[in-house]
Amino acid sequence: MRSQISSILVLASAATALPKIPFVTTYDKIPSVLPRQQQACFVIGSETLPAETQDVASTLASSITCDTSKTTLSGVPDVSSSGLTFSSVDFSTSGQSPLEFALNTFFTADTLADSNLAAFEAARDVYLATEAGIRSVGGNLAIKVPKFFLEFQGSRIQTAQGNPPTDAGLQVDHLLDKVLTNGAGEDQDLLDQVKTLATQLQ
Repeated sequence: MRSQISSILVLASAATALPKIPFVTTYDKIPSVLPRQQQACFVIGSETLPAETQDVASTLASSITCDTSKTTLSGVPDVSSSGLTFSSVDFSTSGQSPLEFALNTFFTADTLADSNLAAFEAARDVYLATEAGIRSVGGNLAIKVPKFFLEFQGSRIQTAQGNPPTDAGLQVDHLLDKVLTNGAGEDQDLLDQVKTLATQLQ
């Protein structure tokens, strides 16, 4: 009995250290892979990608898989990174605004440095890949708000863990501006919540 109680306590203490991110414990199985030809499987259209987006697509091409049996925004195949599918964290199916969804879904541990950076990076990557796919067909880019918010949260976590990004474009203040600029039509209360998070780096 004592051993059983001890095991429960160990599990409980471990659980408290995990980040409170709903998608962390609901990873889908990795879907079937779409064989890659000359470009990333998620770049489905013929529109010329901005140079930065093309660089991102090229970087992600080897780590992102595509499920051709399911499509998401603008007809882009459901993409997966480290077992996390875009469809499982798709803001557009939530009934919430992009920023409201991001704040309610991609939140960190109470102690910021204890957050699971890899989980945020997986979510960021499926958003980046889906954005590249959307751009390749000239689709709607509402995805940029939660994408920038994920990058913002990842930067906060890295900073709290003592490893702040050195690239100015990946630093907290810059990404805060990106979230606020792209989310200009969101409720002021939501924008204020993001501003507050930018000051909380521990």
